[in-house]
Amino acid sequence: MLAYILDALPYPIVFVDGDHTIRYMNKAAEYHYYSQRGYNQLIGKSVFECHSPRSQEKIREAVEKLRNHGQEIFLAVGVNNQRIYINPVRNENGDLIGYFERFELNLQK
Repeated sequence: MLAYILDALPYPIVFVDGDHTIRYMNKAAEYHYYSQRGYNQLIGKSVFECHSPRSQEKIREAVEKLRNHGQEIFLAVGVNNQRIYINPVRNENGDLIGYFERFELNLQK
């Protein structure tokens, strides 16, 4: 049921575990990364395989802030004029177990 809900969202959502391995992509993320950007089968691969060195550093810095109980962090404006955020996913003890990238339309032009 949760996958259907996430697939209904019009924005890409990519869940990455604590080892930076991509574990889930909703349909919008699959379209964004596979059809628009030309990547293949990212599930099970490192999130760093589809990001530039500059973006990799931003992700590492953001994840470190999330580890220290940070909340949602703005990363950048993407190629489709979408704002990209990184959000923590925590277990019942509050420990960081992963994170997800969330995109939203940037209405400012």
